Amino acid sequence: MIQLRPSEERGHADHGWLQARHSFSFGQYHDPRHLGFRSLRVLNEDRIAPEAGFPPHPHRDMEILTHVLAGRLEHRDSMGHGSVIEAGEFQRMSAGTGVTHSELNASDSDPVHMLQIWIRPDEAGLTPSYEQGRFDDRRGRFRVVASPDGREGSLTIRQDAVVASALLDAGASLRHELAPDRHAWLQVVTGDARLDEHELSAGDGAAISDVSTLDITTRAGAELLLFDLA
Repeated sequence: MIQLRPSEERGHADHGWLQARHSFSFGQYHDPRHLGFRSLRVLNEDRIAPEAGFPPHPHRDMEILTHVLAGRLEHRDSMGHGSVIEAGEFQRMSAGTGVTHSELNASDSDPVHMLQIWIRPDEAGLTPSYEQGRFDDRRGRFRVVASPDGREGSLTIRQDAVVASALLDAGASLRHELAPDRHAWLQVVTGDARLDEHELSAGDGAAISDVSTLDITTRAGAELLLFDLA
């Protein structure tokens, strides 16, 4: 079964300095039909204006992934980390028992375009931690960027979930096999994709269950995120 989540039906928040699209209920946007999928709780597409951003705020008991698509995002947290996440990079923060962090646009002229992803951990009260990485070998394949065992040098998340990213050229195709009793969420980050008979565009998502093989093609090229979930 494949259930589509069209981009234009996502929640929208206009804060002036922040334009956000929510695949699942978040903040002031609440839709009981879209509260998450399996352990995937938040999938936000954010655009942050120059010299703006999220001031220090707390999190706990959540695996938080950030993927910067364009621009530069400055991160600081109560664990003592301070870094700039560049376009194409991924960051993982395990909030665990509690962490405070800020996310600011590092440019005074260019916006930041990013995805923010929350995955529920497999247990509460874990020690907070942080990782940041770049994976440039995503062309033409699903490259694991986050996993519970850090496979392929990926970021480590505390949940039975594997996050993979692919960059596809025009006309390319991919196949992903889902193990029995696994589920998937496919997010079209940019470009277009055809999933079986379904046509998807940038911002569209698809919840997938009871399917063993995913056949994906693109006409014009695409960046894709695939969540392989228990």
